[in-house]
Amino acid sequence: MRLGWDAPAPRPLGLVGAGLLAAMVAAQVASGLRPEPIRLTSVVVVLLAASAVAFLADRRSPGRAAGAFAATVAIGYAAEWVGIRTGMPFGEYSYTSVLRPQAGGVPVIVAAAWGGMGLAAHAVATAIAPRNRVARWAAGAAALTAWDLFLDPQMLRLGLWTWADEGPYRGVPLSNFAGWLVVSFLVMLAIDLIAGREDAALPSWRKGPSRGLVTLYSVMAGMETVAFAAVFEPRDPLVAAAGGVAMGAFAVPAWRRAWRK
Repeated sequence: MRLGWDAPAPRPLGLVGAGLLAAMVAAQVASGLRPEPIRLTSVVVVLLAASAVAFLADRRSPGRAAGAFAATVAIGYAAEWVGIRTGMPFGEYSYTSVLRPQAGGVPVIVAAAWGGMGLAAHAVATAIAPRNRVARWAAGAAALTAWDLFLDPQMLRLGLWTWADEGPYRGVPLSNFAGWLVVSFLVMLAIDLIAGREDAALPSWRKGPSRGLVTLYSVMAGMETVAFAAVFEPRDPLVAAAGGVAMGAFAVPAWRRAWRK
């Protein structure tokens, strides 16, 4: 095994992605330390999404990265728009007025979060199941849903949305996670169709999963685990363990395989 850093240097888009990821980490840390963390929520999501697009553009092309991100945002927004009106596929819920701007009752930043983490989860799934497309879509859907084990409890704490009927997981109904699996599967399918194909003429460093996106997913898993275990007040060891184990189950093998040559 070798690291295989055979890419030409410098790689501007990869460096941009790394810089944005570092800025996101800084904003996330600042958010956890502030008495009003909601003020930095949108900043964190914007940096997350921008970092994800830059990393994918570095691995494929700016056009394909932008297309995959736009498709993912559209799917996430459509699912949220339908969800707050019909209760499908997540269950009955509604957004509060805290996150702005909103389009049709859905905060724009929520759709951007679907896009950013959707790209990261797809890269993780590509590392885990590089040859079987259906297995890749299923793994990516599960990896993205694993993130929601952190996301929903955190956003409920901040008063960003409410559930009509509380569920067994920190107030979140199990139907929410079933809905996430369905929508996330569609997200993986869209990303794969737009940006999953590798051109034969690509240099070796641009083939396979984006290491930057795998890093992004892993960083989110680690930061959320630490936040719930040691930073947020009150602390929540249950969420830290559940989310950390779930995301770690995808991040660890993806990390190892993404750097294998």
